[in-house]
Amino acid sequence: MKITLTSLMVDNQQKALKFYTEKLGFIKKTDIPMGEHSWLTVVSPEAQDGVELVLEPLGFEPAKVFQKALYEAGIPATAFSVDNVDEEFERLSAAGVKFSMQPTVMGPTKLAVLDDTCGNNIQIFQMI
Repeated sequence: MKITLTSLMVDNQQKALKFYTEKLGFIKKTDIPMGEHSWLTVVSPEAQDGVELVLEPLGFEPAKVFQKALYEAGIPATAFSVDNVDEEFERLSAAGVKFSMQPTVMGPTKLAVLDDTCGNNIQIFQMI
């Protein structure tokens, strides 16, 4: 058994696609129209046949409450590993990405938390 898909709830799929591809650098893998929404996934350019991130439309009221509570509490909805948090922080900040936590060492990791503009805090981290 292996993980091939993981989901992230977003309040706007097209806005999320733009952010995750243009700002974070992911690549669109799948976009299948399904009525009002799409089956929409992105992948890492370094692992195009790896785990796909489903940009899941936020259409279920309890999911909206959950997403809002996580966001307001400052809890990341997911985390992405990077080779160098400081470099990614600088690159993304220069691209206009807003961070709620600057690069910080916590135990064996260095991490930062950004706002994906679609209702989520996203953690980037590196093992140190």
